[in-house]
Amino acid sequence: MLKSEPDNPVREDDPSPRRGLPGRHSRRLPRRRVLLGGTAVLAIGAAGAVYALQGDGGAPAQSDSALPTAKVVRTDMAQTAKVDGTLGFANAYTVLAGAGGRITWLPAVGAVVERGEAVYGADGEKVPLLYGTTPFWRELQQGMSKGRDVKVLEANLHALGYGDGAMTVDTEFTWATSQAVRKWQHDLRLTQTGTVKPGDVVVQPGALRVAKVQAILGGPAAGTVLTASGNDRVVTVKLPVSQQTLAKKGGAVRVTLPGDKTVTARVSSVGTVATAGTNSSGSQTGTGTENATVPVTITLDEPGSAGRLDGAPVTVGFTSAAHENVLAVPVNALLASAGGAYSVNVVESGGTVRSVPVKLGIFDGDRVEVSGNLTPGMSVQVPRS
Repeated sequence: MLKSEPDNPVREDDPSPRRGLPGRHSRRLPRRRVLLGGTAVLAIGAAGAVYALQGDGGAPAQSDSALPTAKVVRTDMAQTAKVDGTLGFANAYTVLAGAGGRITWLPAVGAVVERGEAVYGADGEKVPLLYGTTPFWRELQQGMSKGRDVKVLEANLHALGYGDGAMTVDTEFTWATSQAVRKWQHDLRLTQTGTVKPGDVVVQPGALRVAKVQAILGGPAAGTVLTASGNDRVVTVKLPVSQQTLAKKGGAVRVTLPGDKTVTARVSSVGTVATAGTNSSGSQTGTGTENATVPVTITLDEPGSAGRLDGAPVTVGFTSAAHENVLAVPVNALLASAGGAYSVNVVESGGTVRSVPVKLGIFDGDRVEVSGNLTPGMSVQVPRS
């Protein structure tokens, strides 16, 4: 039986590298493996980091020793749960007019009105603010029966510098009280009657900030004039009931303001009445219960740090876990294996790179708690940014 010639015979004088490789596939070089040294790339979106699948833990890593490095540090870590909130001012309430006549002056939104200053104007006259918790319900004049409303008036007159020592702050409207009222009215360029009617003043517990003006110039001086608030800067959060254990009165939180500025704050109150979540017509029964929230009020440690922002959206970070005196590395230094284990590449002083297995703790910003054969000051590789 005759032997057939090969399809691509190799001549004795053929200088090509395929010489000595028999068969029709001798032109093909061995394929390079996609996994080089047991390393492949895996992106993990939740942490925004890039991890590499590693081979044998603890063995020298097949890695570029020229990669940037970061130090292993010992620090305190806090893991946070972030919830949206709104930055504003405390204690919103409405201010009613009772002067009668027509509105002739209104304050600007954002204006702060203090004791003795005008809240609005009616028929060309100022209606000033007095501090107190008892509203005026009757005309205050000499010879009337005693009452707490009289004491509120006298306390304000005294604070504004009227009375000349003759007027005592008590519940009795005396001649000295009437004289102090006349002097006050004179300075406000009001008719000097020596008496005060309920609509002549606005009584509130303290200074007010104008949050919204509802009345219009020329309109009747009756009903709601404006919405006011206190001067304290607060953040309000509708915290899901499932997360209400995160908020503890006095607990420290971090507030991220517009522009990515972070400030410190504390929980000042936690509501006990839950509000059902919104339900659409197509949502299933019970969705409102599942989405129920409780109100949480937060006070900034430094109110001035929020500038003049009002009604601004913010993000509040509640501490869900805290670990002290632990080791930490940048999140993007982590290397994840297919089996769910993690490691970091440690760069020795001589430039040698070795893989060190680690166990993860809590995440805090761009750092993660780790435990393993590491010490503070060690250098670990991180990807180039």
